[in-house]
Amino acid sequence: MDTSISLVGLLVKAGLGLLVVNEVRGFVLAAPVLYGMYQAGGTLMAIWLGICSLAGIALTVMGPLFVARKLKLV
Repeated sequence: MDTSISLVGLLVKAGLGLLVVNEVRGFVLAAPVLYGMYQAGGTLMAIWLGICSLAGIALTVMGPLFVARKLKLV
């Protein structure tokens, strides 16, 4: 019984660690998007593509966090 409880605790901690890594990945992916918007001179198309890219990154980062909160893991 204690082994299964400690295994579940270890899996939850590993999942939380992966969630933190996912957050860092989101910040790393956002940097080239912002730099590309800067290089394009801030044109309307560059801003639109940047917003769409950042929204996609935000969904992949915030989605798992939302699920973790719904499951009361965070």
